[in-house]
Amino acid sequence: MFETLIRGATVVNAERQERRDVGIAGGRIVALITPGGTAEAATVVDASGCLLLPGLVDAHAHLREPGLTHKEDFSSGTHAAALGGVTTVLDMPTDEPWTASAEELADKMATATGRLHVDVGFQAVVSRDLSRIAGLLALAPVSFELFTSDVPEAFLFRNFDMVAEALRHFGHADTLIGISPGDQSILTGANERNKTGTIAAFLDSRPPLAEAGGVARAVLAAAATGARIHVRQINSEPGVEAWSRLRDRADASVETTPQNLFFTADDYETQGARLKGSPPLRSRQDVEALRAALKGGLIDIVATDHAPHAPAEKAAAYAAFADIPGGMPGLQTLLQVMLKLVDEGLITYLDVVRMCARNPAERFGLGRRKGRIATGYDADLLIVDPRLSSSISDADQVSRAAYTPFDGWSVKARLTNVFLRGREIVRDQVLTGAGQGKVVRREH
Repeated sequence: MFETLIRGATVVNAERQERRDVGIAGGRIVALITPGGTAEAATVVDASGCLLLPGLVDAHAHLREPGLTHKEDFSSGTHAAALGGVTTVLDMPTDEPWTASAEELADKMATATGRLHVDVGFQAVVSRDLSRIAGLLALAPVSFELFTSDVPEAFLFRNFDMVAEALRHFGHADTLIGISPGDQSILTGANERNKTGTIAAFLDSRPPLAEAGGVARAVLAAAATGARIHVRQINSEPGVEAWSRLRDRADASVETTPQNLFFTADDYETQGARLKGSPPLRSRQDVEALRAALKGGLIDIVATDHAPHAPAEKAAAYAAFADIPGGMPGLQTLLQVMLKLVDEGLITYLDVVRMCARNPAERFGLGRRKGRIATGYDADLLIVDPRLSSSISDADQVSRAAYTPFDGWSVKARLTNVFLRGREIVRDQVLTGAGQGKVVRREH
């Protein structure tokens, strides 16, 4: 007898979709049953006519704790994630302080325990003190993050030699290093040439050339050192081309974000601070190149770069556009915006699962527990009803950012239930089980 049985749904994995009833016990999926089979359960959930997806895994989010909790914290951020069908959040290390030592990572894990609505894995930052890597590895973060521009000097790897030397320190470690493909030399030079503080000056300081060069540097450095890398959010045609040409030279994956698949730099004129982030939004031609890459399977992961700020911070007056705090919320809207791409016919439900569940789980060391609906896996499950529509609005957002760049959009499907390890945590956009999340670590 199962603890829970979900009947009547079409189970969607990255490889295929098929009608199956799903039996759950002990927080895991224990059986996939042909419809009509005999099964008993303490709780039966009728999902007839619905799709059953694995919970999403967001590989790039900033929960802002410790030190920046006026922007977000573990509770508010994972509340947003739960409502959006993201059952595992991979948290970036750029809080206050940055997660750069074993002590800081251990403290962060301890602080999060008991305060999470979904599961959270933590990422550590590579600092210029490379002796810290061994201690961090012992705590099994889901990944490390290496920055090449736009960060404090203690975390800046500004050239090819510095990147390669850092990657060599990982040796044959079973981990992943995320690399943001910026170029500090271009950023510095552009800022020195143009001090107007305009949107155009901001765009010129982070051009597609910097992204393409950063992609090439990251992949070639990984090839030379044997490191496993993940290239953070690309969004330009030259960046896509560099990735397409070089990706097979190393053990590398790449991501983009939902906002980069819809908005262009022209949208700064109407949305301004709400859309300001890094990398900057690009031209319509860049967006179309990125969409073609997504449709063609060149993009491994779609992640949000959920980076909320307090409303007053975004609304304040700044001397330069570049000074506006960069980033926007995204955890609560990831599934809906991906389903918008399904509505448009650009991708399928299978693609959503591949890029937002299976691939991030496997790449970040959680692939034996998360990212698919299969026996032995955590019963992190989403019931999506394609017969119902849903809408996105500022008023519904629970992140402390209190807005979404996708305000006013509608989607031809609705997320009705969210399960975390077999326990229902969301029903009809309301939390039903608080504090069920755990800290998860990279599995070797």
